[in-house]
Amino acid sequence: MEGRALVTGASRGIGAAIAKALAAAGHPVILNSRSSSDEVNAVRDEIEAAGGAASLCPFDVCDADATAAAIEGLLADSAPVSVVVNNAGVVDDKPFPIMGEDAWQRVTRTTLDGFYNVTRPLVMPMVQRRSGRIVNIASVSGLIGNRGQVNYSAAKAGLIGATRSLAQELAKRRITVNAVAPGLIDTAMTAGLPDEVVGHIPMRRLGMPEEVASLVAYLASDAAAYITGQVISINGGLA
Repeated sequence: MEGRALVTGASRGIGAAIAKALAAAGHPVILNSRSSSDEVNAVRDEIEAAGGAASLCPFDVCDADATAAAIEGLLADSAPVSVVVNNAGVVDDKPFPIMGEDAWQRVTRTTLDGFYNVTRPLVMPMVQRRSGRIVNIASVSGLIGNRGQVNYSAAKAGLIGATRSLAQELAKRRITVNAVAPGLIDTAMTAGLPDEVVGHIPMRRLGMPEEVASLVAYLASDAAAYITGQVISINGGLA
């Protein structure tokens, strides 16, 4: 699969690892983050130092107008955006009885509105080219739920539903749409987890961002052309 790859939430963790893996696979990578931070600049520098190509495209995926303007700018370039990775996401964990509207809206809007705002304007150009790869980063929480994460689980479950439906719409145009559902991955989001939590993972360790990134890079490749509408778990046997 040739063309540029857009990765949202690419400044750190899983998103940064995905961007590096796609760049290593030969894609010029567009790094999205809410702002042009030292973290996302460091990801770009690392990609370029390794011989890859990367550019910055800061915008908040929750902001429909800002996202539309940014995507319009990307589409003005003659190089197509052939891979979209919807990775941007946030957590705001609370027991449901005390979960305020802000916590609900912040989490669901980032995952679900972010998916819509980013993906919709990029689909028709893919349809016209009859090729494309869309990979959505879901979560084990969207498959089995998790205490204190009603908002996050709902958002990720919704993303899984969107993945399966969009895959059916686009399959005849040779565009694949898949979801990757990580378990507990060694990122800032899981920092400080007690040992007993890790002990519930059959492999007895956290996953690495690079392991998730390798799976995403495969789904974005020509080798995965017949895989669509799937939710692939990567969780060390947790679920």
